[in-house]
Amino acid sequence: MGMAVWKRAGVCLTAVAVVAGVAGCQGGDSDEGGKKKAGGSAQSGVQTQTEMTEVLQAAFKNTSEAKSSKVRMTMTMPADASGGGSMELSGVQGWDPGVLDVTMKASGALAEDAGAAEQNRVIMLDDVLYMDMGAKQAAEMDGKRWMKMDFAAIAEASGDAGAQQQMTKGLESLNQDPAQQLALLLESPSLKHVGPEKVDGAQTQHYKGTLTFQEMADANESFDLLSAKEREEIFAAAKKSGMKGYDTQVWVNEDNYPVKMLVGMKMPQGTVNMTAHYSDYGAAAEVEAPAAKDTFDLMEMFKELEGLGAGA
Repeated sequence: MGMAVWKRAGVCLTAVAVVAGVAGCQGGDSDEGGKKKAGGSAQSGVQTQTEMTEVLQAAFKNTSEAKSSKVRMTMTMPADASGGGSMELSGVQGWDPGVLDVTMKASGALAEDAGAAEQNRVIMLDDVLYMDMGAKQAAEMDGKRWMKMDFAAIAEASGDAGAQQQMTKGLESLNQDPAQQLALLLESPSLKHVGPEKVDGAQTQHYKGTLTFQEMADANESFDLLSAKEREEIFAAAKKSGMKGYDTQVWVNEDNYPVKMLVGMKMPQGTVNMTAHYSDYGAAAEVEAPAAKDTFDLMEMFKELEGLGAGA
C-alpha cells in the first residue's frame, strides 16, 4: 500500500479518536420538558434556571424526535496535538440509528500528514467507517477505493477495556448527536444563559456550561454498566491524557432546535474544539455502505503486516 494511503488512514484515525473522546462520555436521556420558546423572544434579560431548563428540555425532545439533520462541522486541534490543524465535515447525519455521510477536508498539519488537502467522502454505518481514498489511491489497491475501518474490532484487538468502551461508545455518537449534547449540557452545574444572538440568520438564545470528567462520568448512565476495573481503566486513561473536562455551548432557535453547538475538550496542549451547525432537521439520512468489491479492510491489512513481520 502506498504511503499516502497510510497517512490518510492516520488522519482519519486521529479525527475519529478525538471525536470519540468527546462523544464517548456524553450523558444519557433527559426528561421531556416544557414548551418555552428560545430564540423567538429576542429578550435581552437573563433567563432563570427554570426557563433555561424548559428550553433545553424542549430542544432535547425535538432533536431526539427529528433523528437526523444536515450538518457542517469543524474540528480544530492545537499545535501540540497531532501537529495541529483542522478538519471540516459537511453532509447529512442520523442519530437513531447513528449514520453519517459527509465530505471531509483537512487543513494545516493534518492536511500535510495526508499528503494533500483533498476532500474525501466518509460514511459511517453500523459502527463502521468507510473513507473514499480517491481514484489515484484505488490504482494501488486493485481498484478498491474505499478503506473500511471497523473501530469496534480495532478496539477489541487492543485488549484495552477502557479503549474498547471509549471507542465503541464514541462511535455511537461519532456524528455528535445533538440530542445527547443537550442532555449533557443539562447536567452542567454551571449552566448559564448568555443571551440572544443571531446565528446563520436565525434568532437564537445562547447557553453554555462546563463539566469536569468526574461530573460527566456521574451523569453518564453507561458507566453504571461497567465493572469497577473498567471504570478504573477509563479514569486512569483520562488522567494520563491530562483531560480536564469539557465546555459545551448551544444556540437554540425559536422552534426549539439547536442550530449551533460548540464542544471544547480541555487538554494540556490546549483545547480541541468541535463546532457544528445544524439545519434541515428530519432530512433523509439514507446511508449505504460501499460495495464489498470496492472496499479494503484496514484491520485485515494490519493482520497481514503482523504476519509478514512474524515471518521475517
